[in-house]
Amino acid sequence: LVRMQFLQLLARKPGSLEVLFQIPFCQKQFPCLCLSTSACVYSKKKKGNSYDQVDQEKYKNLVHSVISYKTSAQTPETILEEDNLLYGPPAKHTPPIKAGTRTPKNWVPLINPSKRILPASSDSKVPMKIRLQRAKLPSVTRILQQTLSPQQVFYLEKWKQKMIEELGKEGFEEYTKNLFLQGELFHSALESIFLSGETAAREQGEDDVVAGYLSSVEGVLEDISEVKALESGVHHESLQYLGLVDCVAKYQGQLCVIDWKTSEKPKPFLQNTYDNPLQVAAYIGAINHDANYNFQVRCGLVVVAYKDGSPAHPHFMDPDLCSQYWNKWLLRLEEYRDKN
Repeated sequence: LVRMQFLQLLARKPGSLEVLFQIPFCQKQFPCLCLSTSACVYSKKKKGNSYDQVDQEKYKNLVHSVISYKTSAQTPETILEEDNLLYGPPAKHTPPIKAGTRTPKNWVPLINPSKRILPASSDSKVPMKIRLQRAKLPSVTRILQQTLSPQQVFYLEKWKQKMIEELGKEGFEEYTKNLFLQGELFHSALESIFLSGETAAREQGEDDVVAGYLSSVEGVLEDISEVKALESGVHHESLQYLGLVDCVAKYQGQLCVIDWKTSEKPKPFLQNTYDNPLQVAAYIGAINHDANYNFQVRCGLVVVAYKDGSPAHPHFMDPDLCSQYWNKWLLRLEEYRDKN
């Protein structure tokens, strides 16, 4: 009876549906869920399975072959076999070895184990100055120049073109000529300091073009003592190369090969000096394998002096660092000989 009354109200006045739901009796006995469920479930028709219409006899073997494998038949071994058939065996790739970690083919120690060290004579305080023999042997400078890396060549050429644009071709030639001249005068002034006394040499150089460089190295000169060689030629007897060493002396108590460099720009780190550490290491090895020198050197020093007189940057190279650069030098030497 109640259901019939509900349907009659729904058919006569659709708006009275809301009033009907507010009746307490209907809320308890006939919740609204009874309307929606029966309509939704029975309104949709059940769809048929499309696979029922497939000719199962025709594709029975195919279906059986697919569902008979629970896991894939492919394994790493079968994949490798297929790749070998299609593309051939994989090429073995070895990562490139960095220059610093390679071992030279003709490795010679930096320190000569067979060299006999004679005691220094007390009356010989004059620094050695051995004349450089102009034999048909490559110099350290030549070897380094002919084995520059492509990156070094690129930046050197870029700097050269920039200077030519600013100064012109003739102006650039004059500029480089003056640089070499200043370097020679600076080395000569240092040689006078070590041979004749610091005061006389400083007064001599006050008004010339190297006065700024001499002022720059004043602090470094205070730490240098016991000069053993000046502008002296060296010859590595087994590796067969030549060089001209600027200075061999003690720096803060350590015997060093000292290389004096001039610069218009600050070079506060050793890496800013490019191939100068390799040059120092090459000179150290040459001295240690040259019979003209009755001592061996284990350390190096690159001193960068500035034209404006600002304090020079001394870059000390301890024995471990010298050994590292010695290996790099041997690689450059091998590269030079391969090219020539």
